[in-house]
Amino acid sequence: MAVRLYDTARNGIFPLNPGPTATLYSCGITPYDSAHLGHAYVYLVFDVLSRRLLDLGHEVRCVRNVTDVDDDLLRKARELGVNYLDLAAREIAKFDRDMTLLNLLPVAAEPRATSAIAEILKLIAAAVDNGNAYVKNGSVYFDVSSFAAFGDVSHYDRATMLELAAIHGGNVDDPQKHDPLDFVLWQPSQPDEPAWESLWGPGRPGWHIECSALALREIGASLDVHGGGRDLVFPHHECETAQSESVTHQPFVGHWLHVGLVGLEGTKMSKSLGNLVFVEELVAHSEPAAVRVALLDHHYRTDWDWTPGDLTRGIERLALWRSARGGNGDGALELVRAALDDDLDTPQALRAIDEAAAQGASVSQAALLLGVSL
Repeated sequence: MAVRLYDTARNGIFPLNPGPTATLYSCGITPYDSAHLGHAYVYLVFDVLSRRLLDLGHEVRCVRNVTDVDDDLLRKARELGVNYLDLAAREIAKFDRDMTLLNLLPVAAEPRATSAIAEILKLIAAAVDNGNAYVKNGSVYFDVSSFAAFGDVSHYDRATMLELAAIHGGNVDDPQKHDPLDFVLWQPSQPDEPAWESLWGPGRPGWHIECSALALREIGASLDVHGGGRDLVFPHHECETAQSESVTHQPFVGHWLHVGLVGLEGTKMSKSLGNLVFVEELVAHSEPAAVRVALLDHHYRTDWDWTPGDLTRGIERLALWRSARGGNGDGALELVRAALDDDLDTPQALRAIDEAAAQGASVSQAALLLGVSL
């Protein structure tokens, strides 16, 4: 048996065939504010995939980074008048607490970007030496024209790429760039920002290079699964692929897994808009397992809106499943396995457990595969 998983780059569902150890890399938080339900949903999807791979007999090495040097984090720390690392530590502690509440398995590593400055500098130097990057006044830019496969992850046209790059801080109007889509690998720091010495002058890394350096250090040149929220397809994951493969000359990712966006009242949850729902708020009104079940009632590739009804259904489901704890066997385990193997179809897995519980069969093992202890 094998999990069949949608791959963004290949635009289809394909078998996931890792070796004895399955390698997963999930883009983690930028800890400048509390992580919201949309973030939690991404990491829950990776957790369910990890559980099924473990169930299939694989070891799993899941890495989830922390972007602890970034424009947003530095701006927020400046506004609050605190050290950026102190702000990061505070928010990371909140995040780890929420992930524990939702019963996520511990990841193999949760490295911070600031721990990889040496690897980042080495990677940038290799890109410059290979002719894939150029230096301008203390900044280093990746030359997208040097990488023929640029665009093969997202399949977006140039106009869409330019629009998304501008939205996500790409500074497409930077006059130092050869092409507006070229992206920063290294940049001079402002006077009140952290800085590290480099061949190109003191500065700090760009956003995209951090994940490449951490993934290569923690896992290696090729990952079985990499991903995050759907909003990271471009520019982040497109740029990661370009800079990684231009240096390693190996395929960077086997499966690109992108999770749909969670909204509230028709608008994507966003820290900038403030339309957020937090795990800590939900568990104040119900047990964490009900929140987990409520999230799993949505397929990971769809965009959806959180409503109070989601939590109500989660609570009701838990009650139904627990009512069957004294039943015989586990009537849903194989059905849940089959649903997860079919592109992580967690809504179908929940329905299978519902039906088995309604017939009086024990569903404890099936629920546990989804990370729910009855």
